Amino acid sequence: MGSDSPRWLDANEQAAWRLLVSVITRLPAALDTQTQRDSDLTHFEYFTLALLSEAPDRRAQLSVLAESVNASLSRLSHVVTRLAKRGWVYREPIPGSRGSYAVLTDSGYEKVAEAAPSHVETVRRLVFDGLDDDQLRALTELGKVLVAQLDKGLAEGTGRA
Repeated sequence: MGSDSPRWLDANEQAAWRLLVSVITRLPAALDTQTQRDSDLTHFEYFTLALLSEAPDRRAQLSVLAESVNASLSRLSHVVTRLAKRGWVYREPIPGSRGSYAVLTDSGYEKVAEAAPSHVETVRRLVFDGLDDDQLRALTELGKVLVAQLDKGLAEGTGRA
């Protein structure tokens, strides 16, 4: 079979993979439940508002924001439309471009500021309270390596199903 045969995971890799799958499926669901229950927002909506609240002048080009929230431009555009209907964001054309900015309104800033305390408490309780300083540093390093590996695989086209 040569190079066409699968490179099967060994027992250690399989155990690590299953734990990672558990984290990447359970954590987003838990965060979504919390933000919807406490703030009537999806976690993605909260994350979008939070990044806009931290952006200069509370505005970001949609394409740049999409990259920051790890979403397609189409998905982000739909979310911005929903947030705009609630009065939390508006679109502003970029002069001389087909692109636009998403701009956080004062009401949107108040919403994210109201949502942040319970969200950060949930993140702390679900993730950081269980880690010591060495584990936090290790998580940060592993995260950097995994994101770089993902970016490399996606750029090479190996991330496609």
